[in-house]
Amino acid sequence: MTGRVIVVGSVNVDLVVTAHRLPAPGETVIGGRFAQHHGGKGGNQAVASARLGAPTSFVGAVGSDDFGRAAREALESEGVDVAELRALPDAPTGVALILVDARGENSIAVASGANGALAPSDVKESLRRLAPTHGDVVLAGHEIPTESAAAALRVGRAAGATTILNPAPAGGLDEATVAMADLVTPNEGELATLLAAGVRPQRLLVSRGADGAELRIDDAVTRIPALEVDAVDTVGAGDTLNGALAAALALGQPLDQAARRAV
Repeated sequence: MTGRVIVVGSVNVDLVVTAHRLPAPGETVIGGRFAQHHGGKGGNQAVASARLGAPTSFVGAVGSDDFGRAAREALESEGVDVAELRALPDAPTGVALILVDARGENSIAVASGANGALAPSDVKESLRRLAPTHGDVVLAGHEIPTESAAAALRVGRAAGATTILNPAPAGGLDEATVAMADLVTPNEGELATLLAAGVRPQRLLVSRGADGAELRIDDAVTRIPALEVDAVDTVGAGDTLNGALAAALALGQPLDQAARRAV
């Protein structure tokens, strides 16, 4: 028997410019190519999970605008259940401005919009209707208010689901919130932010880009190498890892195998 993945997180519209290099502060770099995509860490994670065959539901918020309607349709077209994706009348859909250079490195600025208006009460109400249970995975991101991510983890844990916290961005997270996650999935920079704040998770999957990842369970460390690829665009790489991890766990794979699948 397999479970579901319930992603609680952000939806953004990504406005992307690809240029030969990233501009320095105050500098204009011309000659780029523009594209518009659907994104947000939560949306990306939900799509990755659904594409890998796990029944996937999404809890979040968009604005009552054209971007929000398009984001809903995009998630639905990927097979994601969006019954708990709220349309807020007084907040715009989140927008990410993304610059990508010729090596695939990126720089991102986000206007949170409706993501920042997703309240803990909204999350609790949505999860009450979805009724997570043992075998399900609740994956909470941090492009929503900390209190809302904490509410998702708290409800998921109380229901017996596996809880995952993707601490991106990591600023503002506290020990109590992080402790409600069965697994925390930072990249190296996010882990450094957590440690500097005195937050020390005991169960981690730390993504390390081209160097793969490290699964750290208490004092045991398992290094997982990455496949060698020619990077085109690293936007969403960590989100894909998180969605793949959640899908593998929901489909019954043990943690070590799920982590390797995610990498």
